Amino acid sequence: MTKNIIELKGITKHYGDTIVLNNLSINIKSNEFLTLLGPSGCGKTTTLNIIAGFETSDSGEVIFKGNDISNTPPNERQLNTVFQKYALFPHMDVYENIAFGLKIKKLPNDTIDIKVQEMLTLVSLSGFEKRNIQSLSGGQQQRVAIARALVNEPEVLLLDEPLGSLDLKLRKEMQLELKSIQQRLGITFIFVTHDQEEALTMSDTIVVMNKGGIQQMGSPEDIYNEPANSFVANFIGESNILDGIMVEDLKVIFCTKEFNCVDRGFNPNEKIDVVIRPEDIKIVSSKKGMLQGTVRSVIFKGVHYEMIVEGNNRSWIIQNTKCHDVDSIIGLDIYPEDIHIMRKVARNE
Repeated sequence: MTKNIIELKGITKHYGDTIVLNNLSINIKSNEFLTLLGPSGCGKTTTLNIIAGFETSDSGEVIFKGNDISNTPPNERQLNTVFQKYALFPHMDVYENIAFGLKIKKLPNDTIDIKVQEMLTLVSLSGFEKRNIQSLSGGQQQRVAIARALVNEPEVLLLDEPLGSLDLKLRKEMQLELKSIQQRLGITFIFVTHDQEEALTMSDTIVVMNKGGIQQMGSPEDIYNEPANSFVANFIGESNILDGIMVEDLKVIFCTKEFNCVDRGFNPNEKIDVVIRPEDIKIVSSKKGMLQGTVRSVIFKGVHYEMIVEGNNRSWIIQNTKCHDVDSIIGLDIYPEDIHIMRKVARNE
């Protein structure tokens, strides 16, 4: 069984009268790629800074490999951080930037050279040793920052929105590169982002945060397919969220019609929220559909068309590879496994 390398226990943090983190507890496994995901101000960067030791919590513990490091200085923790701005030294070349931490440790020059060359190979920058930092592209600078952090052989790498300043194409390339590096090294990555696609692409585990607390923690598949509440459903991808009534196990009413579903454990006739992803709504002929609607707008998104469809007293977001004309009437089918039920108490989280 994989052991936890970091445990956050009851972390609370205030800035003045504002609660930034409220009794936060997270277990992070060895060799895991874990992402803290949420909107600006949710507390994810503060969480990372508390793990790194750049900030201290008002209460709670940071446990590293069984030991409380809550009061351990950052330079004594077996962690390294890559920031969004990279924080590279402009007066040093690529080699000198990567070697900086090793020289601080006063390692022999031969050892430093071997380790720097290994890192340059790892991040695909062999031959760039003497290049000026300011002559590098954004993606190359990021690779240098990663190499500089990894050359010290940390057991955990902390990454604070490191892809935020890159253009879309390069960001997608670096998502795959980061995941590949993490798998090759077999160390723990803790990644902070507000970008849902980044989190879904790279993570083993996603922690969705809002207002200083955890909304849901799980695999990308679980977070996307089984959102715990309406905040998660809306934040991770797009969703149709409807009012409904859970008649009994496996049966739900919404849009004045009864549907089969796969959920259990609700009270008879309990008011609930229904989540249906746009890509899970099947378009059929208007006469055969469980529901009907009129197409009001169509946007081409590259891999699919996104349509706004009005019907049954609401607007639906539908994604489909086939385009349907504006003002056409279509039928909508929704299968039981594509209907996700959430309790109403989670609506305002």
